[in-house]
Amino acid sequence: MSNKAAVTFEKPLQHLSLADWHSRLNQLKNVAYTQRSDAFELRHSARNLRNETRIETHWDTYHNNDKLSDRAAELDRWRETMRIMLKRVVDEIQALKEEKANTERELDAHITPLTVVTECISMRDCRLGSELTYDDGDTELKNELCIVENNQRLLRDQNQAAWEQLNRLQEVKFKLELDLNDKDEAQAIDSHQLQVDKHCGDVTFKTDPTRVPRDSCTYGNWLEYCEELVALAENALSDSFSIRESLFATREKARNILRAQQDRTAHTLRKRIFETQRARNELEYQLGKMKEEMDKCLLEIETLERAYDDKTEALKVVETRLENRAQRSGMELCIDESYHGLCDEVQKLRDTIKILREKIDATKTTYNGLRDHANKIDQDLQNKQHSLMTDIRALDLRGRLKTGEFGGLATQTDRNIHLSRVDDEIPKT
Repeated sequence: MSNKAAVTFEKPLQHLSLADWHSRLNQLKNVAYTQRSDAFELRHSARNLRNETRIETHWDTYHNNDKLSDRAAELDRWRETMRIMLKRVVDEIQALKEEKANTERELDAHITPLTVVTECISMRDCRLGSELTYDDGDTELKNELCIVENNQRLLRDQNQAAWEQLNRLQEVKFKLELDLNDKDEAQAIDSHQLQVDKHCGDVTFKTDPTRVPRDSCTYGNWLEYCEELVALAENALSDSFSIRESLFATREKARNILRAQQDRTAHTLRKRIFETQRARNELEYQLGKMKEEMDKCLLEIETLERAYDDKTEALKVVETRLENRAQRSGMELCIDESYHGLCDEVQKLRDTIKILREKIDATKTTYNGLRDHANKIDQDLQNKQHSLMTDIRALDLRGRLKTGEFGGLATQTDRNIHLSRVDDEIPKT
């Protein structure tokens, strides 16, 4: 057999040369080295990034926790400040209400003095005749009326100011309560944020968490608002304290002025009663003397009339004698001494009768004058007695003022015991 060559079939692909093969090997090796280097750098940078971000996140969280803690502490301080201010405002409201209530009671207590002084003035206006005078009692009563009305006006004005201040305090209290509630809520929210971590169940992504909330304010504005609110409360407390002092001072001043005027009025009325009693006693004495003199004049008139009658009868006798002697006849009808004596007696009797008549008329005139004047004295005495009883009733009526002042103490002894503060030293029966 003949030897035949083996036929070798090659793939229809491009064959590489050995140089290309070595070149490709080197290229793969270089690429692998480069990628390993890149991967190493990437891993190194990734590790650095992880460490940096972990540290940065840790410190950011730490600083933010510190800021939240500081914010919570600041809120707590302001909450305590607001709570103290609120307590002071509440206490001041209560104190002002008590002062206002005391002032209102004092204003109500002025109703009795007003009623009493009005009744006294009306009662004294019922005096009669010449006793209806503008005396010191009338002046003091009118002064007391002016003082009572002025005290009422001052107390009403003070009550109005206290009511307005109470409204301002209530407004400040509302603002403090509202701000304290907001701070409590903010304190609770900030305290809760300190406990929030990745293990909490409510941790999720939020939509636009970095937005600025509506109606928010800056920290400066918030701090300024807190300071202004505290300053507002301080000013309101200061004004309220001043008003409370003014209420107390006004009450004490009104009470002291009215008490002094009441004492002065009572003294003036007692003085007027004494003067009226003295004038009444003087008029009673004068009236008694006038009646005695009238009786004497009446007796004298009767005596004069008897003397007049006697002289009249004597004149009749003398005239009868003369007429009878005129009946003589002849030479016996002469003008003798008897005739002259009888004529002289007639003239003297006529003069005496005339004088007696004049004296009787004068005595009757005097008696009538005494009677008229006695009637005037009697009428004036009745007026003085009426005025005296009026002033005594007015003074008794003013006893209601003392009763109201000392809580219903009945007698002057009880009032003295109360004023001298010896109640406990007196043995109780």
